[in-house]
Order: sequence, then structure tokens, then C-alpha cells
Amino acid sequence: MDGSDTYRTLAGDGWAELKREGSRFIAEAMPVESREEAQACVERIRSREHKATHHCSAYRVGPEGQTFHYDDDGEPSGTAGQPILRHIDGRAITNVVVVVTRYYGGTKLGTGGLVRAYGDAAAAALDDAGTQTIVRRTQVIVAFAYDDTSAVRRVIDRFDTAAVDAEYTATVRLTLGIRPSAVAAFTNQMQEATAGRATIRAA
Repeated sequence: MDGSDTYRTLAGDGWAELKREGSRFIAEAMPVESREEAQACVERIRSREHKATHHCSAYRVGPEGQTFHYDDDGEPSGTAGQPILRHIDGRAITNVVVVVTRYYGGTKLGTGGLVRAYGDAAAAALDDAGTQTIVRRTQVIVAFAYDDTSAVRRVIDRFDTAAVDAEYTATVRLTLGIRPSAVAAFTNQMQEATAGRATIRAA
């Protein structure tokens, strides 16, 4: 992650299955918003596929991808969770969890075989999900008099904003989503355009 106003994540859920020496590897990739949501996905699959031998997983969350975790779930250390995480990181995505469920088929695959199987399954599920770019936004509230509507609209039109809410009472209150890097410039231009009459604060 590069610390910009955007980050890449999954476009949706992904699924894949492969077989190696009789073992079935079922991979599921899902977009999530938090560590807790990622862990809940793992537990949901563990409960659903309760007859499986292993539920190995990895996730990375946060706009900067700062929080991550991987779990070999009983497989030899380094053969499952890390290969899954490597494929997440190889796509430079965040807010994603991948769970690879294994039904053991009776033949041991060895360390290299496990690394390839878990990695290939994760990669296939991630490819199935696809990716999208998300714009990070900070919410601000702009309050102004009706007489300043035209001036306020001109400033809004200069920026990449997303309307969140609007209240029209004695004054106008707009809640907008703005890219974090643009908040200072937006505030300055709004104050300038309305001669300081508009108020801007964090939502």
C-alpha cells in the first residue's frame, strides 16, 4: 500500500477448487473491512466445512494494509498461511481474507507440495474475485447560508466529493466525503469563496 487516497481490494467473492494426490483444496477469497470480520469469515467456513482436515488462512486489512495474519492450522509451519498471504501481497490488495479448506486424501504432499497447493488454490480464488480500486474519503460537514449556495457549489465542483447527506433548515448543512489529501485545500477555498461565512468541520 502506498499511503495515497486510494487502495485496491477485491471486487467480490472468489472461489476455486483443486485436487492434489487425492486431497481437495477449496479456496474462498472475500473482501472484509476489519480483523474481526476476517476472523468471523474463517470461523464461519470452519463451522460449515467441519469435516475438513485443515482450514488455513491469511488476511490483510486496513487502507495501508497494516494489519495482517496467517494461520497454518496444523499443517507444517510455513506451508499454508504464508503462501496464501504471499498471493494477497503479490496483488497489492488489502481488506481481504482467503481461507483454503483441505480435505485430506490419504497421500502426503511434502513441504513443497503443500506450499504449491495452498498457493495455487489461493491464487485461483483471488483471480476469480477480481480487484477494484476504492477511494478513501474523510467526511466533513459544510454549513452555510442559502445566499452562499452558488459559491459553495463552485468550490464543491472543483473537488472529487461524494454527497453523504443534506439538511435544509434555516441554513444548509451538507455532509460530504472528500479525499483525505484534499481536505485542507477544500477548507481554505470554501472559506475564501464565502468570505469565512461557511463553517467546515469533521463529521
